[in-house]
Amino acid sequence: MSRLLRVLLAACLLALVPGCGSDTRDPLVVLGPWTGEEGRAFEAALDKLDDGTGRTYTYEGTRSLRETLVSQLEADDPPDVAVLNSIGELTEYARRDKLKPLADASAERAYPPWAPTLLVDSKRRTYWVPLKVDLKSLVWSKRGASGERATWCVGLASQATSGWPGTDWIEDLVLHQAGPALYTEWATGRLDWRDPAVERAWTSWARLLGKRSPESVERSLTTSFEGASDSRGDPRGLLDSPGFDCTHEHQSAFIRYVYAGDDVTVEPSARYLDGPSAYRDAFEVAGDMAAVFSDDPDAQELVERLSSPAGRQSWRAEAAPAVRPLFPDSAGLSPPTSATPVEREIDSLLTTRARTLCFDASDVMPPELRDAFHRAVLEFFRDPTQRQLDSLLQQLETVRVQVNTDSGTDRTFRPPQNICA
Repeated sequence: MSRLLRVLLAACLLALVPGCGSDTRDPLVVLGPWTGEEGRAFEAALDKLDDGTGRTYTYEGTRSLRETLVSQLEADDPPDVAVLNSIGELTEYARRDKLKPLADASAERAYPPWAPTLLVDSKRRTYWVPLKVDLKSLVWSKRGASGERATWCVGLASQATSGWPGTDWIEDLVLHQAGPALYTEWATGRLDWRDPAVERAWTSWARLLGKRSPESVERSLTTSFEGASDSRGDPRGLLDSPGFDCTHEHQSAFIRYVYAGDDVTVEPSARYLDGPSAYRDAFEVAGDMAAVFSDDPDAQELVERLSSPAGRQSWRAEAAPAVRPLFPDSAGLSPPTSATPVEREIDSLLTTRARTLCFDASDVMPPELRDAFHRAVLEFFRDPTQRQLDSLLQQLETVRVQVNTDSGTDRTFRPPQNICA
């Protein structure tokens, strides 16, 4: 509890603050990653939730989610509910007893692979539930562009998390070349980074990108994954950005918002990745998961309503077409009649055509290893030589061994092991 809140409660008890009676209840605070148009849509849906008690909610959206949450936890003033996309971070909070196990109604919606159970204090428990999800393993291109002569757009800048578009490439290559079983071992820290299958993914990425000029390399390292901005300051996407003479982009489903109305098509990435046919229907996914950080029982109730069919419908109704959320296990929530062909293709892949879904590997890893992975991608992109790769994989292996040692895994605690479903 924050110092300010303790002072106010003490004043209430002493009847020193007018209007601070027992009928006044603080709003529940939800901390999440959505800003701009996405944030406004979620906040509008949150405002419409009604539990019959008159309880209100406050949404705090930030692009610096990890830093904000860590600061609040250090101040002993966490949000009631936080929405994170990293299983690795959520696992660490559960290990440190910062999260509350979910009530049964929400735990029933902890669909795999987004919300695996954890072994904590020798008990299997569910600590988070996916609110919205994202489909990866996709390639975007201008209509009519030939896949046989693909030239790849790459933008790796993303403020504190720069490099993640490159880790998505490596992860997709491991999944489609080596398969879900080895991918799972690697993502969950049970495989040496110097394993030939992992090394092959890096060298395959360099081969696919081809020879690049120093100017092209620097442009990719300093350009946002959203591409350059137009005259209004809105991102225009890498396919439409000046200086990028490219035909294809490897990116998640969320990037559709920058190509709304454009003549852009989307397809599974498998045919570009030189993997066996047995793995063609495997897809990498990501998600934004809600977890409870407070003892307030209304926080549990809020997560239950947010993850309910009614909560999803409300959110989707508030969102503009370009940022409409995707949901897990979306039976009964088919795309609206206004859905674009791209939306329908993505929905079909996610809900019916994909045979295996595997959670984003870097977001499964402990934060220290994930961050080292991001940095290694940036260094390799600048210098894709074998000597550089050998050095980077050795560094990542050293970090893997260290974080496994530090995690204190034993019979009473075990992080997620099954992140493909």
